[in-house]
Amino acid sequence: MAGQKVRWGILATGGIAATFTADLVDLPDAEVVAVASRSQESAQAFAERFGIARAYGDWASLARDEEVDVVYVATPHTAHRVAAGLCLEAGRNVLCEKPFTLNVREAQELVALARSNGRFLMEAMWMYCNPLIRRLKALVDDGAIGEVRSVQADFGLAGPFPPSHRLRDPQLGGGALLDLGVYPVSFAQLLLGEPSDVVARAQLSQEGVDLQTGALLSFGGGALASVHCSIVGGTATSASVTGSQGRIDVPYGFFFPDRFVLHRDGRDAEEFAADPADGPRASLRHEAAEVMRALRAGETESPLVPLDGTLAVMRTLDAIRDRIGVRYPGEDAVDASSADEPVVTPA
Repeated sequence: MAGQKVRWGILATGGIAATFTADLVDLPDAEVVAVASRSQESAQAFAERFGIARAYGDWASLARDEEVDVVYVATPHTAHRVAAGLCLEAGRNVLCEKPFTLNVREAQELVALARSNGRFLMEAMWMYCNPLIRRLKALVDDGAIGEVRSVQADFGLAGPFPPSHRLRDPQLGGGALLDLGVYPVSFAQLLLGEPSDVVARAQLSQEGVDLQTGALLSFGGGALASVHCSIVGGTATSASVTGSQGRIDVPYGFFFPDRFVLHRDGRDAEEFAADPADGPRASLRHEAAEVMRALRAGETESPLVPLDGTLAVMRTLDAIRDRIGVRYPGEDAVDASSADEPVVTPA
C-alpha cells in the first residue's frame, strides 16, 4: 500500500460520519470510494454530497467491496459490534467509533475477530492521536511532574435532552457515561493504565440511563482519578494531572485542546500551544493519518490506540455501569469485579 492512496468506506451517514468524511476529502493520501446506510436514499444523498463513487443501501455490500481498504464505522454504539464484525469477517480493516462497543464482551469479540483474520482494528479515540495530548503524555512519562498522584477530568452538556433524544434512549445505549464519560476515563487510563478498583454513583433517568455519573478510580501505587460526565449540566470540560513535583492543567475541551499549562515546582509556568493548523476538530485528521500510517506499515493495530488499552477502558466502563445499575435492553449483566450495591438518585 506504500505510495498509494488509502481507499475508505464510510458505514453510516450521520453527523460524525459527515465530519470525518469532510476531513478525509481534504487529505491528499486518502480517497473515499464508498458509503453505506440502511437506506439507499440516505447513502446516495451522502455520496452526492461528498463526491463518493458508490452508495450502498445495506452494510453487507460495503463489507464485501474489495476496493475498500478500510471502513470507518460511525453507527450508534449499539450497532458497533454488528457493523464492525460484518466488515472484519469480510476481510476489511476497521476504524470504529467510540465507545468501541456497548460492553467489554462485544469488544473482546471484535478484537478476537480482527486478530484471527489478521485485519487492522482501531477505536476512533481521536484524543489519543492529538499532537498536544501526545506531548502531554510524553512530558508525564518523562517525569516532568514527578510521579502521578491524581487525575481529574469532566465532560458535561447542559441539555436539556427530552426522553425521546438518543442520549436518553436505552435502546441506543443512552446516558452520559458511554457517550461522554468515555473521554475522561480514557484520559485517566492513558496516563495511569487500568484501575484496580472503581467506585461510582449516578443520577438515573426514568428510562434507566445515567443523567450524570461520578467515579473514583484507584490505581496501583496509590494514584486516584476522579471522573465526571453529565447530560444535565454544562461542565468545565477540563482536565488536570497532579504529580509529586508539579501539575498540568488542560482547559476547556481537554480531549481536543488548543493549549495546556505545565506547573513545575520552583519554576515559572510553561504554556504549550497547539499548532495553528490544528483547529478544534483536527484530531480527526490525525486519527485518519494514524490509520493510514499503520496500514502502509502492515500493522494490525495502532501503538497510539492499542486494542488492549481499548479493552481496559471498556472494562472500566462496565465496572462503572455495574456500580450505578445501568443495563440496556437485551444485554447480559455486565462483567464486574465487585458486587457493591449501586447508590442512585432517580430523576
